[in-house]
Amino acid sequence: MKSCRLCTLWTRGLMGILLVLTGCAATYDPAVRPLSPAEQAEFSTYQQVMTAAQARTYLAKASAAERTAYLSAIGLAQRLQRLDPQDREAVQSGAPRVGMSAEALRFVWGDPADTAGDARHYARWHYLGSSFGRSTSYHPWETSNRVEVYLANGKVLGWVDFIPEDHGGGEDNRRTQ
Repeated sequence: MKSCRLCTLWTRGLMGILLVLTGCAATYDPAVRPLSPAEQAEFSTYQQVMTAAQARTYLAKASAAERTAYLSAIGLAQRLQRLDPQDREAVQSGAPRVGMSAEALRFVWGDPADTAGDARHYARWHYLGSSFGRSTSYHPWETSNRVEVYLANGKVLGWVDFIPEDHGGGEDNRRTQ
């Protein structure tokens, strides 16, 4: 009887955590919908490099001018402007490209789940999910696939999608760039 009660408490706790995490993941959609298409595109450009608190503050601003001023106040607008023109274009398209800077890749895909090495010399960044599915609809808990990005001298050399073997993957089911 005591173990059943303990099991019930654990189950409720886990369900509560899942509910909170699910709620956190979906909070931006309703806040972004009222924005104009241009403002939605602006938010999409910066969303991957914003902290959750910065995103909430940005979305809580009353006007487009206030939101743009906020991006400058927290230094994100300056970070984007420091990128070379091709990198800015890739960031705004939301698609990575071979040769883009590590900083531009952070704008496109956010921080990697894991890193090895130093991107200024040679590094491997590990992202969860698939390079095909890393878009505005990407779910951060999607762990069935992973992407390894290879960088040298601060630039993206390429990336490889790994599909787990239990999904028909393995060594033969890789997509490289």
